[in-house]
Amino acid sequence: MGRGDSISDLAMAYRLRWKRRRLLWRSFRKRRQLRCVRDETAQIRPGDILCFSTVRNEALRLPYFLDHHRRLGVRHFLIVENASDDGTRDYLAAQPDVSLWSTPHSYKLSRFGVDWLTWLQMKYGHGHWCLTLDADECLIYPYHDTRPLPALCEWLDGQKRRSFGAMMLDMYPKGRLSEYPYQAGIDPFQALCWFDGGNYGMRRKVDLHSLWIQGGPRARMFFASDPRRAPTMGKVPLVKWNRRYAYVSSAHSLLPRRLNHVYDTAGGELTSGILLHSKFLNTVIERSAEEQARQEHFANSNLYDGYYEALQGDPDLWSEASTRLTGWRQLEAMGLMSRGGWI
Repeated sequence: MGRGDSISDLAMAYRLRWKRRRLLWRSFRKRRQLRCVRDETAQIRPGDILCFSTVRNEALRLPYFLDHHRRLGVRHFLIVENASDDGTRDYLAAQPDVSLWSTPHSYKLSRFGVDWLTWLQMKYGHGHWCLTLDADECLIYPYHDTRPLPALCEWLDGQKRRSFGAMMLDMYPKGRLSEYPYQAGIDPFQALCWFDGGNYGMRRKVDLHSLWIQGGPRARMFFASDPRRAPTMGKVPLVKWNRRYAYVSSAHSLLPRRLNHVYDTAGGELTSGILLHSKFLNTVIERSAEEQARQEHFANSNLYDGYYEALQGDPDLWSEASTRLTGWRQLEAMGLMSRGGWI
């Protein structure tokens, strides 16, 4: 590295340090937007794995979401409910391992819920391994069927790693979405059992050192003419939290940027997982019309009108190149997740 490169990198590190401080201060101020509905945080014990999420109208998904992550070993859920009208708040308030906050404020203006969660992570997550997930994401990882999440976190501690990466994998049915009505509590991936296996591209972001992964059925079906607009699939959902940390963009990247080093730059592989994504339940048809009207889910929501309208048309995302999910070993063999050194 030359002297110019070194100075440039130091300047970037300085700017990012101040950016992180601004994000933490912003989240501290946004705490006033939250109203506590049920506080069970006294249950939290040292070493407990915690899960943080912002949800809206997710009464259908939440029973399976909670049960899946309980089985993995999550001990407490800290959830922000944002203006739901489908019973989500009442359902969550009745769960003994959930602490619940509610807010009517703008999801977009809270950095898509990140400001609210950052405050809760600052207050309750320090020193804990913390999952940050959406209600339509289910974490799996190598050996998840036989080794609980505490075992993975203990191994990561032994490796001096403070973060764990996962690629979000869009799952979909074979046929139109409306042909597979979903009932609460059922494993959504019984019907959403297909995925795109090989149309992914990635690049390393120079500023944050994170991986920007794009592809899958959304890039193939909805953004083929402009693939750079497709959603990014790389995330860092599991972090040994410190109150000085802050997510920058959803769970896609964090500061300090060393937490984004969830890949091996020397040609090997670091242990990683998958977030099975249940966005394409039949309910997405109706919800797309609502999201298009609310314009709360993208920074430039009007640019995604074609995407929303295509979803309202009840598409069939399956293609001859689609792959049926059989298990984590298949995903590892395809290079979508890795055991790394965890044997």
